[in-house]
Amino acid sequence: MTATIDATPTVLRPHAEQLYAAELEALAAADDLPRPPGWRLSPQAVVTYLLGDGKDISAKYIGPRRLMEVAVATLATDRALLLLGVPGTAKTWVSEHLAAAISGDSTLLVQGTAGTPEEAMRYGWNYARLLAEGPTAGAVVASPVMRAMRTGAIARIEELTRVPSDVQDTLLTILSEKTLPVPELGEEVQAVKGFNVIATANDRDRGVNELSSALRRRFNTVVLPVPGTVEEEVEIVAQRVASLGRALELPEVPDAISEIRRVVTVFRELREGLTADGRTKLKSPSGTLSTAEAISVMTSGMALASHFGDGTVRAADVAAGIRGAVVRDTVSDAVVWREYLETVARERDGWKDFYRAARDAE
Repeated sequence: MTATIDATPTVLRPHAEQLYAAELEALAAADDLPRPPGWRLSPQAVVTYLLGDGKDISAKYIGPRRLMEVAVATLATDRALLLLGVPGTAKTWVSEHLAAAISGDSTLLVQGTAGTPEEAMRYGWNYARLLAEGPTAGAVVASPVMRAMRTGAIARIEELTRVPSDVQDTLLTILSEKTLPVPELGEEVQAVKGFNVIATANDRDRGVNELSSALRRRFNTVVLPVPGTVEEEVEIVAQRVASLGRALELPEVPDAISEIRRVVTVFRELREGLTADGRTKLKSPSGTLSTAEAISVMTSGMALASHFGDGTVRAADVAAGIRGAVVRDTVSDAVVWREYLETVARERDGWKDFYRAARDAE
């Protein structure tokens, strides 16, 4: 069985519940385990959907099973879930798939920014109707969180720590009392069973607003780690690149695993400040060099090879992309990159083509 897209062909990126509709239907049909109120799958089936079964269900997350079990178990209680990790550790990806598997709807999303208003968490007003009718139920514009409460679904909040602290704290009553007061109407919205919140955050980015202790107590936190081994990261990148290639309808290219391994190796060595053999210490650049960035470099490389090359991804197709990911600061990062090329890439067996392509890309 392969994943099917139920959305129209013109949609660039279908939602998870559309892209993996066949898998979700198959799991639901075979799922005879107890399901929490409002859930479309049992907790066991949700974890199977995330991690795959090695046969019909594809893996959406490659990493420790226990982390996904803790995340799913949290959502089966009255505790909200905070997915914490450095950029590129699949926080958004896991959040979307959890919502798709539990509620069948991953679209109830609040994107956190420094300008996120209180209305995005609670509710706003249709001002034309407000002026014409006064404060009525029909004039209320429900936020994604309010809609999730009414329907018993999962609400997602991306980059919670980017949201101003006073707006963050509008979640306190929602998460503790499971109600959303609407004082203008003298009413409140009570959450239907199945409602919960998944928030994502990282504490290494700029513009971070620390969560108050009161708000943090209302979340169970699961920290998503960077991939533990080269092989694990290569598998993640290969899987996501193949999926993106199909979604973008890029021409088929031969197996690019050797270049994927090279990109992952460069990123991991610079991230850790040490070569894989442990012999050479390296300076680290200012960027995160995350798995998500490795996926982006390889996807761009596939497009170059498909449209401007012979169809095979080579060193020249990824060298410029790697440099662009590494050199964010044109002064300090450029020095880090040149030192890596001269001390590591030039001397490594089988990397002469990459060294020449990287030097040509400068």
